[in-house]
Amino acid sequence: MNIVVNGHNIFLIIAVCFISSLIFVHISKKIAEYLEIYDIPNERKVHKKPIPLLGGIGIFLSFLLGYMLFAPKNELMLSILIASFLIILLGIFDDIKPIKARYKIIIHILVAIIIVFYGNLKLTDLTILGTHINFNGFSSIMTILIIVSTINAINLIDGLDGLCAGISSIYFLTIAIIAIILNKFGGLDIILSLIMLGSTLGFLVHNFPPAKIFMGDTGSTFLGVMISVIMLLGFKTVTITSLVIPALILALPILDTLFAIIRRTVNKKPIGAPDKNHIHHQLLKRHLGTTKSLLIIYGVNIVFSVTSIFYALGYHKETIVCYVFLVFILLFLIFKTNIIFDREKGEKK
Repeated sequence: MNIVVNGHNIFLIIAVCFISSLIFVHISKKIAEYLEIYDIPNERKVHKKPIPLLGGIGIFLSFLLGYMLFAPKNELMLSILIASFLIILLGIFDDIKPIKARYKIIIHILVAIIIVFYGNLKLTDLTILGTHINFNGFSSIMTILIIVSTINAINLIDGLDGLCAGISSIYFLTIAIIAIILNKFGGLDIILSLIMLGSTLGFLVHNFPPAKIFMGDTGSTFLGVMISVIMLLGFKTVTITSLVIPALILALPILDTLFAIIRRTVNKKPIGAPDKNHIHHQLLKRHLGTTKSLLIIYGVNIVFSVTSIFYALGYHKETIVCYVFLVFILLFLIFKTNIIFDREKGEKK
């Protein structure tokens, strides 16, 4: 199969980024070990021994190589690069010595502003179920909110070996498949999706249970930036029928973030306060083990992704019904856990 994007075979793009990521992540691991930059286990974390951090640098370097070899050079791409450098620097400092949440949010907003105003990437209007919404003067604010929210949603799910990289890989693959189905081979979104797919899969080889290295905030926040950019690019270039479709591919991390905010508000804790009640923690509490818990989450994400692909094929009414059904099932299962209210404490009382 010879599918060409921007003059390059899609399998060549993925292969080059995959192999380079394997190498760069291995080098990042050696650097982290030499500098003694580890994720130290505590009662909130799943791992039992110190694991090297900075795996996100390997993902970023692979992305950078992919950009130089395969991506177009324009103002929008330059804004993405500047924003990426900034988020990577923040991540490195945060992985070495944790930075307060309020300072990190300021940088996240700055990253979004660079993409929105310098790159001129804005969500100006949206069509949901046949209803057209024009954001007019609120387009910049809406876009910044989407980017910042996605960065933090992806960052929050990075609590289990292989989780963040796996969900991100499923997302990038799904976007690429939908773009191919719709014969949209010239968009920046599909090129970035292929570059990021290879980069995250290369990291996943090192990070699948038992993990040899973690991506840290360096990697999870960078992935959040790229996912949000690809989401917005897909909408802008009409590669995806609606912004809602790629968002639904990320239904699990979005719901997990939403429930984390509700849980911490109910318990009168800061929204940025860490805890051990995320979806992956709930699965681990049922003694499923790391690998089984991970595969269950992958499975849920794949179901949402396949549904999105069918939507792209034209089965709109059927897939909307499926989306609603899937979300209700997911919510039902979630409410059976301690994700919002700690039922175990209630039972003890």
